[in-house]
Amino acid sequence: MPDMLVRLYDFPDQRAANAALAGVGITCRRAESYERSAVTEFVKAHWPRWTDEALAAYSHVPPRAFVATTEAGIVGFACFDATRPAFFGPTGVDEAWRGRGIGRVLLWQCLEALAAAGYAYAIIGGVHGRESFYEEAAGAIVIPGSDPGIYRNNANDLAARPPA
Repeated sequence: MPDMLVRLYDFPDQRAANAALAGVGITCRRAESYERSAVTEFVKAHWPRWTDEALAAYSHVPPRAFVATTEAGIVGFACFDATRPAFFGPTGVDEAWRGRGIGRVLLWQCLEALAAAGYAYAIIGGVHGRESFYEEAAGAIVIPGSDPGIYRNNANDLAARPPA
């Protein structure tokens, strides 16, 4: 699972993609502090191993997270500066809502927030076979020698192993 690098200092404006989603009833926006329980419950229900990182995104005001919502509720999320400074992720879109551009817009919103905070580059940590998505969506490149990255020897992996 390599890490990837994204150049932020000339990242293109992505407002049109967000407006297109809004036109079909999908809102992508920064998460609010008062939504912490709802967002972390969504993450826990779909990707339980990412709950701690999603909670870390709420250690800042405003939160370092974006959400996608519909009339049905939360359908996606993305975090930044949660695992490490300038890191994007974790992120996920409910399987029933994939293929509509939601993940791409959430990614772009996080990258724009990192650029606005003064970062020149963002790191997408521990990419799980999604290199081509990040290459196309954000011009990301694989960082040589980044596998394994910071996620090696993590307690989640160790806890998931059967006892010896």
